[in-house]
Amino acid sequence: MSRLPNFLYVGPDKAGSSWLHEVLLKHPDVYLTPAKDLYFFDRYYDRGLAWYADQFRDARAERVVGEICQDYLFHPRAAERIHDTLGPVRVMVSLRDPVERAWSSYLYMRKHGIGPDTFAAALRSHPELLEHGRYATGLDRFLQRFPRELVHVALFDDLSADPQSFLDSVTDFLDVARLPLAARDLAARLPAARARSLRVASVARRGADWVREHDGARLVGRVKRSALVQRALYQPIDRSAVRPDPGDVAVVRTALGPEVDALERTFGLSLRESWGW
Repeated sequence: MSRLPNFLYVGPDKAGSSWLHEVLLKHPDVYLTPAKDLYFFDRYYDRGLAWYADQFRDARAERVVGEICQDYLFHPRAAERIHDTLGPVRVMVSLRDPVERAWSSYLYMRKHGIGPDTFAAALRSHPELLEHGRYATGLDRFLQRFPRELVHVALFDDLSADPQSFLDSVTDFLDVARLPLAARDLAARLPAARARSLRVASVARRGADWVREHDGARLVGRVKRSALVQRALYQPIDRSAVRPDPGDVAVVRTALGPEVDALERTFGLSLRESWGW
């Protein structure tokens, strides 16, 4: 059987996971699956351990074998399944202001032609926009099963401010050599974008979902990582000029305020101050 992971990034989305995946792929002592987001411990657990192990068949003597999947933090059984399957592995999260995370996720939906035209309506019709901001609830499931020293809590704000320092904290946690970033990687790139054609982008997304459902995660990963494909499908927008309505911001903060308070108590963080709450 192939080597199994000893490291998992478990969430959330829109908090630097794609950047982290691209950077750690370059580390000589880290093996990551070419396809980000295998979704084994939430969507595809019924495929069995042999299928999961096969995704790591190209791993060799690297100290770290890992997977980056943004949804494990929120699935009610993922922490249990990970512990039962892999044992006491290292896990990591990168926390982003829940308002900014939900807004970024909404922009991602819209560029694929998904969901209603307004953020307010999307908050009502797509509960995952709020549910994926329940960081404390998700982390509690992991802390019930994994020692605190095996759970690395990073902040997206730190990635935005100093990508090299952010990465150094990750490689230190993984106990591998630090990796000097190339100039092109010294940015936490989360570009907002809109589809050049909503119809084409929607078809592309449905096609990717179909391929993933039919065991084509590696192909999906290669296509998604292609700069040419991204440029052909999308064009960037000015994130600073496209902002949520203050009333919608208040809705998110009210709903997720208890989660932020719980994080502050558990991890000794000053998140309300950092996030301007």
